[in-house]
Formats: sequence, structure tokens, C-alpha cells
Amino acid sequence: MTTFNEQASLGQPRAAGLAELGAVVERIRSSVESVIEGKPDVVRLALTVLLAEGHLLIEDVPGVGKTMLAKALGRSVDCTVRRIQFTPDLLPSDITGTSVFDQNRRDFEFKPGAIFAQIVVGDEINRASPKTQSALLESMEEGQVTVDGTSYPLPSPFMVVATQNPVEMEGTYPLPEAQRDRFMVRISIGYPSAEAELQMLDVHGGVSPLDDLRPVAHADDIEKLIEVVRGVHVADELRRYAVAIVGATRTSPELRLGASPRATLHLLRAARAAAALDGRQYVIPDDLQALAVPVLAHRLLPTAETQLGRRTTEQVVRDLVMQLPIPRLGR
Repeated sequence: MTTFNEQASLGQPRAAGLAELGAVVERIRSSVESVIEGKPDVVRLALTVLLAEGHLLIEDVPGVGKTMLAKALGRSVDCTVRRIQFTPDLLPSDITGTSVFDQNRRDFEFKPGAIFAQIVVGDEINRASPKTQSALLESMEEGQVTVDGTSYPLPSPFMVVATQNPVEMEGTYPLPEAQRDRFMVRISIGYPSAEAELQMLDVHGGVSPLDDLRPVAHADDIEKLIEVVRGVHVADELRRYAVAIVGATRTSPELRLGASPRATLHLLRAARAAAALDGRQYVIPDDLQALAVPVLAHRLLPTAETQLGRRTTEQVVRDLVMQLPIPRLGR
């Protein structure tokens, strides 16, 4: 059995790396929270996804700051940021790019699309057609785009932050399961508290706080921090625990579609990032338990009986986690 002391000595990132991670993340967090008031848990999850090399789906009602969060994150890091407004007439080539014939060279030249940025903000992603939504599949999974048989690598780090409104469904196209499965985490911002909303009136009442937002970290810093996160140790018992959590969704009678092996990988990566954000060189069971709902719930499909019982996939995941035995690790 692997002890916590052994975890600290197996493949651990250097303490200096974790200290640097904490300092950089604190700057980014403070920058984003100057725009998004009263939502520290949401901001932390967004940073977790960034350091875990994942993509973020923000699903909530209009006007709660979905696009504001995505923009604030992009402006806090000195990297290339592109915003794509998804509409029914948007074409796949608008996202990936297209080959244009150059009269002078007598040859086709590739013109990159909006996806060629380090942080891509996809606003109201469910308003585009399924054909256009599928243009993101290769880029989100493999970090590249293939046009006319030629593959073009995307810049690193690369993150898609997509927003969608789950209430106003007229004129929308629900994301297919394959697309949802590529988002590491789904979050909902929710309404602010009365105090936070009052503070928002003071901050946002004049000019937008995004206008004064300046980068507090560089893209190179993020790449270094990602390497630190990759070095966070995960004990064998916790790897099996992650597999057990995901496996439970595949056998649950309340679900007609469980989580994929990709979900297991995303859960482990997110747990590593969460541990690093807490200054730890190893993952603990609490990391996996806390991330199970945001990482898994959006990938699952409930049965008709579950829907009739008004049970959400979030509730199902919480119950499954509670039923599983917690791995015992020596101290």
C-alpha cells in the first residue's frame, strides 16, 4: 500500500514548481474575480480545467456572466484569444479555415480559421448546426485541424471555453454526446448573492471592468505550470478508485448511457490540477470526489424513469460516489 510519504517522493514536481504555480494562479484568480464577483468556486474550476489541458462548458441562463468569465480568463493570460459567435449560418470552414487559390503562386494557400488561437471562446455553441459543431471535434481532442488532407497543429496551450443557454431551446441544436464528452468540465455560474450583485452594480455600473483587465501571466507560464501538474503523483489505489467511480455510471439502473474511458482520463487530470492548486504533490480521494459531478454529469443520459422521478445526473453521480468505499491510504 502506497503511503502519503511515499507519494511525496515518487515522481513529485519540485517544491519550487508548486510555489510558482501557486503564485501565478493567484494572480490569474484575482484578475478574474475582479470581474466575476462572488463565484470563487467557479473561477477555481475554470483554472483547474486550464491547467489540466481540458475544455470548459459553461451552461446557464442568460445574463449571469458566462461570456464575461470566458473573456476575463482569456484577458488575464497574455495569449491569443478568439471569440466565435455560433449562429445557424456559421460554416465549418469559418472555424477551421479554408484553402484559397493564390493567383500569384498558382497554388492553394491555407487561411486559418477562428480556431487557431490559444483560448477560443465559443459563445452559444448550441446555436450552430451539428455539422458546424463537429468542426470542433478534431481540434478539441487532438490539438490539430485537418483541411484538404493536410493537418495543421494548433498553438499550445489550447483551450475551448464554450457557453450555452439550457433554457431557451428555440432555434438551438443540442450538443451530441461525442461533443459533450470532449468537454472536461461543465459548470453553472448561478445567480449572485445579494451582496455580490450590489457590488456588481458599483463595479459594472460605469464602464466594463474588462476594459481595465491586463494580462497577469504569459502563455509560456501556463505551459510550465501544465508540466508541473503532469508530475503530480496519483497512487495506484486512487487510479482504481477513479475507474470505480466512472464504472459505476455504466452499471447504474438510473442511467442509459454511462461515462466513457475519456471521462476517466479527464477525472484523473482534473484531480492532478486540483491537488497542485492546493499546493500538494499528490492526489487524495477528496480531489476525485469533489470533481466527480462537474467532470461526469454532463456526459450521462438518464433513463425515462429517472427523468420522471425528477432526478438529475448530478444527483445520480453524488449518490454513486457516496456508495463507493473510499480507498484506504497509509499516512
